[in-house]
Amino acid sequence: GHTTGPSLNNDKLYKFAYSAEVYVDRVKASLQKSAGYRISSGVDVNLLWRNPDNDDDQLIKITIKDVQVENVNERPAAKNIFKGKNTEKIIGKEYLEALQRPIVIELVRGKVKTFYSYQNEPGFAQNIKRGLASLFQLQLHSGSSREVDISGKCNTTYHVRQDQVTKIKDLNSCEIEKKGFTSHNRILDVGTKATSATVYVLEDSFIKSIKAEENFVFVLNYRRKTGAKIVSKQRLELKSVQAGMGLIAAKQVAGVIKTLDPNYVAMPLEAEPVKSECKKCPSLSEHWQSIREHMHPDKLSKPEAAKSFLSFIQNIRKATKEEILKVIKSENKEFLPQVVDAVTSAQTPESLEAILEFLDFKDASTFILQERFLYACGFASHPSETLLKSLTEKFKGDVASEEIRETLVIVMGALIRKLCDREGCKLPAVVEAKRLILNRLEKAKKDDKVQMYLLALKNALLPEAIPVLLKYAESGEGPISSLAATALQRYDPSFLTKEVKETMNRIYHQTRKVHEKTVRTTAAAIILNSDPSYMEVKNILLSIGELPMEMNKYMLSMVRDILHFEMPSSKTIRQVLKDMRVHNFDRFSKMGSSSAYTGYITRGPDVSSTYSLDILYSGSGILRRSNMNIHVFDRNTELHAIQVVIEAQGLESIIAATPDEGEENLDSFAGMSAILFDFQLRPVTFFQGYGDLMSKMLSATGDPMNVVKGLVLLTDFLQEIQLQSGPTASAEFMGGLAIDISGGMEFSLWYRESKTNVKNRVAILIAGNIEVDSFFVKTGMETTLEAETALDFISTVQFSQYPFLVCMQMDRVDSPFRTHMTKYESLPSGRRYTASRGKAATLAGNEYPLHQENSNMCKKVFGAKSDSASGWF
Repeated sequence: GHTTGPSLNNDKLYKFAYSAEVYVDRVKASLQKSAGYRISSGVDVNLLWRNPDNDDDQLIKITIKDVQVENVNERPAAKNIFKGKNTEKIIGKEYLEALQRPIVIELVRGKVKTFYSYQNEPGFAQNIKRGLASLFQLQLHSGSSREVDISGKCNTTYHVRQDQVTKIKDLNSCEIEKKGFTSHNRILDVGTKATSATVYVLEDSFIKSIKAEENFVFVLNYRRKTGAKIVSKQRLELKSVQAGMGLIAAKQVAGVIKTLDPNYVAMPLEAEPVKSECKKCPSLSEHWQSIREHMHPDKLSKPEAAKSFLSFIQNIRKATKEEILKVIKSENKEFLPQVVDAVTSAQTPESLEAILEFLDFKDASTFILQERFLYACGFASHPSETLLKSLTEKFKGDVASEEIRETLVIVMGALIRKLCDREGCKLPAVVEAKRLILNRLEKAKKDDKVQMYLLALKNALLPEAIPVLLKYAESGEGPISSLAATALQRYDPSFLTKEVKETMNRIYHQTRKVHEKTVRTTAAAIILNSDPSYMEVKNILLSIGELPMEMNKYMLSMVRDILHFEMPSSKTIRQVLKDMRVHNFDRFSKMGSSSAYTGYITRGPDVSSTYSLDILYSGSGILRRSNMNIHVFDRNTELHAIQVVIEAQGLESIIAATPDEGEENLDSFAGMSAILFDFQLRPVTFFQGYGDLMSKMLSATGDPMNVVKGLVLLTDFLQEIQLQSGPTASAEFMGGLAIDISGGMEFSLWYRESKTNVKNRVAILIAGNIEVDSFFVKTGMETTLEAETALDFISTVQFSQYPFLVCMQMDRVDSPFRTHMTKYESLPSGRRYTASRGKAATLAGNEYPLHQENSNMCKKVFGAKSDSASGWF
């Protein structure tokens, strides 16, 4: 009348054949072509002792014999790295001896209570033995429990049917010390799936055969074709049962172990972390010298730059603070900004200490390096609390450059948001940084200080900052009001309460004071984007016709775009348009050149991306605001990839025109602001004040001003995996972006023409490396994907006649696209097998369609250019 676990007969020796296999390949590939290896051996199992008072408590000895290592798939001799090498040579004498030393397990009710082995054995050999011991853990009734085995403490479910038991282990539930990190945004991250199942066939309540399989799948969320899998299989089959040793007589387990071998010690069954050391790896300085030429400022928008950047980050992550400082201090000013990008993006405690020791915020001459460091912090894929704390300390201390002070606090805002998104809102450093920004904003008297803290809040997106933003949006002047409104626009509509919508309605309809067009149109966009009521939509539509001319045209365009693109509020708008007092010719035939348009760049199974362009002019024909956006989204998440806004005001005096209502006293100003991957950068000013404008116009070269240039770590994913069979595996995906965005604004009083041009140059490189490391053999797969492209957005305005002519163009050049994959198996001696394949294609360039009116205008502008002299005055 016994057992709830497997039961061995006395005086018998059970002889098994054992094999553990690993395969690495692309997700959809068949295992027959995969890279990998097999470790096979004999396994002897015998009962040492059974508790006289409890049949369910047994001590079992397990011995590995005759170890072999071979390819998992058959290969011709020339491609077989194990050919002509005996096992001792492949594994090493010390490891082989350790593997073949027996282990003892105490099974109580089918679960491993204690695992006995020898101390100071190589961790890798112990893990293979732990993987084998874990297979003997089994219960003979259906049900779920939390079990400890080599994978840690995991939720396990058993399904029992006659002589067959299936064990399903939920690998996501396993408690074990894990290393790794993921990217901040889901779209830029890697999707993972892990499964584990073991099938036992029993005979006479002992094991006849075991088949276990684990699968790990990794795919890029934004391109699911790029991915990899690891499959790990174990098999144990009973070959024969022979006469064996008799049982050891003893009352307690301790007595048996002492009799057997006093050197045995109890150890955890969970795997111990092991990492093989790199013997011939170059030092950080040597590696930097080998990639340095690709990091020249002129080559920064090439895939080679992104590739070198990623490999450099990987090496910095293994380096000490001293090694990092050595590279930084030995470099000249041309290459230093790129070194700073990489060191900051590495995000290790050593790299942060090194860069903070090197940078001196009290010295204004290293402005570029300080800015590059701060921007790299803003793009951090998994920022630490220490980083935010360090930046807060710097902000409180002496900072020589006012622009750097501004960038510091803007970046602090971005880090607050990233840490809050990861449940870190209550961390002391986050609480302190939030308090500092909100308190200083309350005390700020000067406009530039107010703007600086509002920009920080625009990145932080704190729910508690909404009332503050509302106050500045409604009662602030010009740029401050506009900035607070655009900050509110970035919140998820679920945060926009009744109070927010009431304030936005007051701003749009100017019930308390006169507001500028830019703030009013932003308020309208917020209302229309956050589930507006029938009356809200009706009041907005009724206002069209009573607004300044260009604003009329802009609002019409916005409403048409919502309908054309089927945005959430389009249903309500259609309902309102059934009312003839709203929908009439007088209201919907307004003249003007302002416009708003949204279209798709790509629509794919994984992600889609949209572009939107909207342009608002003043009544005199001068650009007031142009706004270009690119959004990427999947079913659950959205990423604001790029926004470039060019704003101008108070320029009417140049062409002796009359300013619009409420804009009579605006100072002359033009500038540019950008959001890159959800991170608001510090805005750039083209000119401020009439004197500055005239001097720049007279000396204008038309050269674009740089907004952002550098290297950004986009995808940053690392997961270390403990395989059930013993080896460790790792999956690492990194995505680097080399980017160069510039923008310019030109005026020609002679031709009565203004032109804005935003150039976006980008190169992207994704590198994935999946590896299974068994100390004496490594197998894995490297996959890369690279692309480069350029997107130009040009708007030309001719104000020599009325209505003036406006032409907008959004062009993309031909974009090369390459993918490459290499599978490999290698021995420490340097013997290596590889199989590679690659593909290259070019995505044809194109001009993105905008609305028909724009196309008609462009024909006129470029037709008028040929005889523009006759159109003067």
